[in-house]
Amino acid sequence: MNKNQLVIGVDYGSDSVRSILVNAANGQEIASSVYEYPRWRDGLFCEPGINQFRQHPQDYIDGLEITIKDCIAQAGGAGIVDSIKGISVDTTGSTPVAVDAYGTPLALTPGFENNPNAMFVLWKDHTAVKEAAEINAHAALFDTNYLQYVGGIYSSEWFWAKLLHVLRVDEVVRNAAASWVEHCDWIPFLLTGGNDVKAIKRGRCSAGHKALWAEEFDGLPPDDFFSSLDPLLKGFTHKLYKDTYTADQAAGTLSAEWAQRLGLSSGVIVGTGAFDAHMGAVGGQIEPYYLSKVMGTSTCDILVAPTANMQGKLVRGICGQVNGSVIPGMVGLEAGQSAFGDTYAWFKNIISWPVNHILSQSKIIDEATAKALKAELSDLIIPELSRQAALIPVDEPNELAVDWLNGRRTPDANQELKGAISGLSLGSDAPRIFRALAEATCFGAKSIVDRFIAEGIPVKGIIGIGGVAKKSPFVMQMMADVLGMPIRIHQFKHTCALGAAMFAAVVAGIYPTVEEAMKAMGGGFDEEYYPNTDHTVIYNRRYEQYKDLGEFVAGQIAKTTAVELQNS
Repeated sequence: MNKNQLVIGVDYGSDSVRSILVNAANGQEIASSVYEYPRWRDGLFCEPGINQFRQHPQDYIDGLEITIKDCIAQAGGAGIVDSIKGISVDTTGSTPVAVDAYGTPLALTPGFENNPNAMFVLWKDHTAVKEAAEINAHAALFDTNYLQYVGGIYSSEWFWAKLLHVLRVDEVVRNAAASWVEHCDWIPFLLTGGNDVKAIKRGRCSAGHKALWAEEFDGLPPDDFFSSLDPLLKGFTHKLYKDTYTADQAAGTLSAEWAQRLGLSSGVIVGTGAFDAHMGAVGGQIEPYYLSKVMGTSTCDILVAPTANMQGKLVRGICGQVNGSVIPGMVGLEAGQSAFGDTYAWFKNIISWPVNHILSQSKIIDEATAKALKAELSDLIIPELSRQAALIPVDEPNELAVDWLNGRRTPDANQELKGAISGLSLGSDAPRIFRALAEATCFGAKSIVDRFIAEGIPVKGIIGIGGVAKKSPFVMQMMADVLGMPIRIHQFKHTCALGAAMFAAVVAGIYPTVEEAMKAMGGGFDEEYYPNTDHTVIYNRRYEQYKDLGEFVAGQIAKTTAVELQNS
């Protein structure tokens, strides 16, 4: 096949969806378009105080159509559509939704339009902490360890915990739900015109890392594992699936409806979906035993190893190891941090409080000037904090923080944990506190690397992708110093979308394997950070202090939880 064809990669993030149009011959970006979810932007259906974060499927649909059509228009419109051969999609995860028998999310059906429990439960939603704890305790009662391929600990961020929580709290949704579907599985189903929930092709990536699917179990754990946990789950495995598909396999072709909506041919191949970090690792040209860190609001860390090398190895406390979840023929291992860029955004919001809430009351400047000033300051805060923080000497007595502001994803998932800052004094200004928070996120990254190494999985180096990796030399240099290893930054700005485009090129038959698509379409790296060995020595001592502080925080939270249970 002529490799001078075009493919589309669609990347659903936490705040927006981005589509890119790519030349499959060389990975050149022809066009890019982004759409911010308006309901999410306005805070609808979310309650941060109880860790509820929901997204409406209509935002996903609108963004899909608008961004793809915009890319086509930028590239020349009708004149290029015959060259577009494939579309693949990645999404955040675990971000599941309750659907009806036609595979339609309940929020798109009458009576459920404004019900958060009928919407997609975003990855960062932690309303299912109690259910996750029950799953962990319940799993210990079985001879077969059904958690062995997800690091031994089930998280409230994942598929089954969220399902059980929604079934418990919402009887109307419970009675209407014909199945429970990941976002990355639903979008290809939508594009291919699916109308039978039983026909949804479930991705190996989401099923293995979040839903306890494993080849060794011949699918999902048995029904009695779930029904003995809670009768509400009885029979639910029969509403789900047994088979899964790797992302190099087609989900189908574009339906006549979506071909018309997008102005494309119905012969366009649509790939099976996967999570953003897994496709992002491919877009970032991952290599065996190099840790790909997608650094955005959170981090998702991906490592691949040849399947033969992983026989008999189980890594504790990570987000799963699944054969073919990233590259077919290799085991994909996932870890990550629940808050990364979100940590910096939280601190930015804290120190911006007067600007956000008082500036509009000013009697000195008019409303338009106040709005413009607010926007200008918002853009300047993090870069200036980074510049000032970089001037502070690396020293042991500095302020110290723990990065668990959104719980701990890995190692050893525990979403009840909280962040902390110690060593504060009257000399602790904003740059010093920001430096401590940045350092904490780097220490969190080190704890993941250390766990892989301790479990017999070597880490040869770090591949940095995502917004923080591209925008923050301060954080990247600090991370290289903390880890004591180099970090390569991939040159492509929208790496997850590029990974999706690479998979689109494979499902469309332009390349026979993912590896060949990576080689042809990957543009390499444009930055590399090398560790300052003097700083690494100091950070190693600081890291021990970080672990001690974390152990203290975890102990205090455990005591508080025990008291609450006694009093309940």
